[in-house]
Amino acid sequence: MTPFVKALFDENTFTVSYVVREPDGHACAIIDSVLDFDHASGRTNTTSADAIVEYIRSEELKTEWILESHVHADHLSAAPYLQEKLGGKIGIGANITVVQDTFGKVFNEGTEFQRDGSQFDQLFRQGDSFFVGQMRGDVLHTPGHTPACLTYVIGDAAFVGDTLFMPDFGTARCDFPGGSSAMLYDSIQKILSLPDETRIFVGHDYKAPGRDEYAWETTVGEQKALNIHIGQGRSIEEFVQMRDARDATLAMPRLILPSLQVNMRAGQMPPEDEQGDVFLKLPVNKL
Repeated sequence: MTPFVKALFDENTFTVSYVVREPDGHACAIIDSVLDFDHASGRTNTTSADAIVEYIRSEELKTEWILESHVHADHLSAAPYLQEKLGGKIGIGANITVVQDTFGKVFNEGTEFQRDGSQFDQLFRQGDSFFVGQMRGDVLHTPGHTPACLTYVIGDAAFVGDTLFMPDFGTARCDFPGGSSAMLYDSIQKILSLPDETRIFVGHDYKAPGRDEYAWETTVGEQKALNIHIGQGRSIEEFVQMRDARDATLAMPRLILPSLQVNMRAGQMPPEDEQGDVFLKLPVNKL
């Protein structure tokens, strides 16, 4: 089955959100939504999420799933807002518990912060399946960038999150807590074992050098032949050496501290204080 895929690109965070719908029906899933956040003022807005809401309502679609490929470090999730507006279950990888345990300590969240993934409606594991109307989705656990990364394969489309980028940009960084370049290599092999014609939809695009337009759709065959980090049958030893050296030069993402605090809670803000105010923490020398 070939689902229809609507991509919505957020240039502020270089994130691609997707609405995946049945070709001959009205059921849909949302993958990797964005809640707009201004770091300087600490203010949020829902411009990006409202574009998703407008599209789904205009097409008279029924939202069955709001899926996260992983706990994003570069943008806040709009999953709770979209669930309120459109319904659907919020899903993520079962290893969210590993991420929650790690960053619960980083942000000194205390015992009131549940580290069991209960903030989400569904925790997916390798080999799990789900349905979007009559379309079957299959789950690949593809860790390396983070421990909880998933690839969702729906019909002939694979939504890989940050595991792979466009072939001319390469692969995801692996230097966050719980990341591993060797693990990422193995995860990418799972994706590349899919049929060559499988469409791959990436989670971000940053315009590779020499390319003037943003892009987010490629294929397994193109990745195998052309990916500058992993293509042409590159060995795990070569990849790990390249990836680790490259990661050592990268700065932390601009929104990593607010993003992690919110996204490990399924997009919810930390609890309000007695006055009804919400605060995000800024840990010093922790990352």
